[in-house]
Amino acid sequence: MSESKELPEHSSTIVYTPAADAVSSQLNQNDDEIRKWLEENNISEVECLVPDMTGNARGKFIPAHQFLSRSDLKLPESIMVQTVTGEYTDEHWDFVEPTDTDMLLVADPKTLRKVPWAREPTAQVIADCYRASGEPHPLSSRNVLKHVLALYEAAGLRAQVAPEVEFFLVQKNTDPDYELMPPKGRSGRREVARMSFSIDAVAEFEDFVEDMYDFADEQALSVDTLIHENGAAQLEINFNHGDPLDMADQVFVFKRTVRETAQRHGMYATFMAKPMQKEPGSALHIHQSILSVETGENIFNGEDGEPTAELMNYIAGLQRYTPDLISFYAPNVNSYRRLAPDISAPINLSWGYDNRTTAFRVPDSSPDNRRVENRFPGADANPYLAIAASLASGLLGLKGKLQPTAPHQGTANDDNVEVARSLEEAVRRLNGNAELAQVMDDLFLRAYAAVKLDEFEEFNRVISSWEREHLLLQV
Repeated sequence: MSESKELPEHSSTIVYTPAADAVSSQLNQNDDEIRKWLEENNISEVECLVPDMTGNARGKFIPAHQFLSRSDLKLPESIMVQTVTGEYTDEHWDFVEPTDTDMLLVADPKTLRKVPWAREPTAQVIADCYRASGEPHPLSSRNVLKHVLALYEAAGLRAQVAPEVEFFLVQKNTDPDYELMPPKGRSGRREVARMSFSIDAVAEFEDFVEDMYDFADEQALSVDTLIHENGAAQLEINFNHGDPLDMADQVFVFKRTVRETAQRHGMYATFMAKPMQKEPGSALHIHQSILSVETGENIFNGEDGEPTAELMNYIAGLQRYTPDLISFYAPNVNSYRRLAPDISAPINLSWGYDNRTTAFRVPDSSPDNRRVENRFPGADANPYLAIAASLASGLLGLKGKLQPTAPHQGTANDDNVEVARSLEEAVRRLNGNAELAQVMDDLFLRAYAAVKLDEFEEFNRVISSWEREHLLLQV
């Protein structure tokens, strides 16, 4: 096994792409590939998409002929620092130009897909964001992940990940004052019992499932198995393992696909971490393994078929840096309702072999497939940032040769809570860590913290029904 190279020294900007002239060259090269694909598929309209800080799609609808003739596709950079409600923080102008300048968009032809639910032949393509100078825009969550992957490459390593995405189907709810409830299945009844891995429970939503798989196939999404999870009308899709950027793109597209499919069938699909009080939360588990670029071998597997020191270093990195990065795994005020004792989600930094109560699980597998599953991220997480944070933590563990705790025996949820219990607490831990600033751009970390603190303060101004019920006449 080759020895990993040292990480490059930290720079205040993301530096893996050349300047403006190279961006223009890339535009021309991409345009030729995109033009051919659009013409071959008789596309009349293009959705040019940019994942924002929440992981949702921003962008423009453009007629195909205009898309091909434009060399200056742009979006205002301010959209990258909007809160989930569309507001701006008081520190807004600390992160973008006061003139609200434009970002240059460069469509990535590898992300070209048809939009199977569109009326007209429509394509979708994910674009990378650049400053006018040609630098990758540091506020782009896709660029954050690309930067982490470039650090892996510089260290002679290549990451692979396999996401697992959970979500709920719910009855359409147009009044937020009413609690959510499961939709009626084909039997005309709602689920009320725990139906983990039930084939018949999945069959209740057979039409939805069939359309979802058809849409996924049309978009070349590498979805693998589907199961019914523990919650009422809660499903989970497992993806095959692959390149982290490609898998983040696929999760981004998949979440749009599931929402659109549910709407077709008179339901909502939600990726909230904890949408209902009496139901379990929804996760975005991330399985990850690391390969040596030189040998192509999994560095978590030794020549004797046993776990390696590198696996221990990687797990230790996850343990060390998760408390500071927890807001990337739990990015919303609702996220922390999932990370609670006595619920099937991690609450501390334990790890173990094939132990689903721990935060970091090493599943039972063949030696070549040895991997670590990070069970912290919620389904509401931005997949680019959740994957970037997990890989960055592991890389720092490898670099520092950190040592983990002993593998946990028994039920880890019986132990103490070791992570933040609110978005405010989580975000206040994000900044001030020089090691994290080495692998995740400092400007992005500060902007993310400002946006999330603003969301917390906005939520904190809402008076809940619990307060009215228990405090109105009692205090």
